[in-house]
Amino acid sequence: MAQTAEGLHCGAVEHILVVDDSRLQRRIVSSMLKRWGYRVTEAGTGADALQQCTETCPDLIVSDWMMPGMTGLEFCLQLRAMNADRYSYFILLTSKSEKDEIAHGLENGADDFLTKPVNAHELRARISAGERILQMQRELQDKNALITTTLDELQNLYSALDKDLIEAEKLQQSLIKDRHKSFGPFDLSLMLHSAGHVGGDLLGLFSAGPNHLGIYAIDVSGHGISSALMTARLAGYLSSASVAQNMALRYDDDGRVQVLPPDEVIAKLNTAVLDELKTDLYFTLLLADLDLRSGTVRMAQAGHPHPLIQRADGQIEQQGPGGLPVGLVEGARVEGFSTTLAPGDRLLILSDGVTECPSPAGKMLAEDGLAQMVDTLRPKRGADFLNGLISQLTSFSGSDDFPDDVSGILLEYRGGAAKDPLAPDNPG
Repeated sequence: MAQTAEGLHCGAVEHILVVDDSRLQRRIVSSMLKRWGYRVTEAGTGADALQQCTETCPDLIVSDWMMPGMTGLEFCLQLRAMNADRYSYFILLTSKSEKDEIAHGLENGADDFLTKPVNAHELRARISAGERILQMQRELQDKNALITTTLDELQNLYSALDKDLIEAEKLQQSLIKDRHKSFGPFDLSLMLHSAGHVGGDLLGLFSAGPNHLGIYAIDVSGHGISSALMTARLAGYLSSASVAQNMALRYDDDGRVQVLPPDEVIAKLNTAVLDELKTDLYFTLLLADLDLRSGTVRMAQAGHPHPLIQRADGQIEQQGPGGLPVGLVEGARVEGFSTTLAPGDRLLILSDGVTECPSPAGKMLAEDGLAQMVDTLRPKRGADFLNGLISQLTSFSGSDDFPDDVSGILLEYRGGAAKDPLAPDNPG
């Protein structure tokens, strides 16, 4: 902070470099600046001035234009080419008064001009203007530095979050232990494609007593972290590892496992979600009980898309009573329904990420579009069928970056002898 005749000088300019091949002219200008409280250094040539700037960058430079060797404008050009961290305000001293000459100087890096002989009041006014500009420039530089630091911190945070989400994705995908399993004449295939690292869709199966298999498809509202945490909690309600924890199962008086009707299970889940979880999230659900001996499938549908049945002759059925999602309305109940699969039939349960997938023009696939895809894929089986469905959905939407989670269960009945339910050493 420099001392002036009027008091303390506290502007953006403290150090001024005076460049002129005339010693007398340098001393005249320097003496003015020193009286006003500035720290002043001098240079007799452009080359000497440039060397000084490489060592210590001044706040402001007052330089003669016409000098032997390196002119003031050439010095200005080389100074700007140095790309110094600190910007020096550059005033050219000149006897030139033509507008073209002044424009040429401004185009080549000069900030202002002052005609010789130097008038003290005019010089001080030019310096004051330079101080205002430098002050704004340095404030902007400080803010940019702060923004850069903040962005770096955010990037580090996002990288850490991304790493955590990748691990969460692995854990969520691990909830679906087997993507393809066979139960005697029945083949079961699963697919799960989250819109992000983690999503709100969940698929699963569980042993539901002698010759019965429980199957469920869940779609939690949203597809972010909170939805993924919700799916993990719901997986416990339909546990494949514990009869006591699974709301769809109970022990009879003889200690045998029995499966409850799917509509009753959904009612129980609705009560549990509203009473225990205390969340604004809700979910759609299709719960099914497959009789491995008869091929009968009892189902209940809580807001989930209609199941699709493709018969052995290619006929496609899409129907169901619908119902409210789970976790929206206290006491809500859904209606159970059933179908019987014959050899050659298959049942497809999909999330609304398929039927509500938009085309580039914004048109949804809908049930009719899904039926056409399934008809086209009729010769394919198991994982090949589901992969083909994803491929066709990608072609329809124009991208495999779907706006919502896409999940599905494919149950195919080959015919033949039924298999006993899941053994304890082969959980679903």
